[in-house]
Amino acid sequence: MVLISVDVNGTRRQDEVEPRLLLVQYLRETLGLTGTNIGCDTSSCGACTVLLNGESVKSCTLLAAQSDQTEIVTIEGLGSPDGTLHPVQEAFRENHALQCGYCTPGMVMAAVSLLAEEDQLSERGVREGIEGNLCRCTGYHNIVKAVLACTGDGALRTETVS
Repeated sequence: MVLISVDVNGTRRQDEVEPRLLLVQYLRETLGLTGTNIGCDTSSCGACTVLLNGESVKSCTLLAAQSDQTEIVTIEGLGSPDGTLHPVQEAFRENHALQCGYCTPGMVMAAVSLLAEEDQLSERGVREGIEGNLCRCTGYHNIVKAVLACTGDGALRTETVS
């Protein structure tokens, strides 16, 4: 067993984990944060995307032990404690950027990371920025529209809320 200490959605956690336990399994099974989905188990789909020290990562590609001493934000940690959605979540809702919803948590987390890196994005820039996240339902049009709604003057952009 390996002792890890992580900050998950603003809460400090210390847990003993199996050395081979994936971060996605730790989040889902140990912490009960099931918004982080397991889609492909091969890092191809992005359904398991979370923010690790502010950067989007596919949590199926990391061992929980590798996340020791980091700050992790999952989809559950984006919104405000009062239930107010994060601006990217709200933009996805307003622009109907989901259908079955399975890819949505990972897509939102990838978009949050992309928007933190880039103020001004074109449609092409959004498509390139989220290309590691797959959606099998929407054809991406409304997803791109939602991300673009959060660019420009920054009216919808805010920092993640823990």
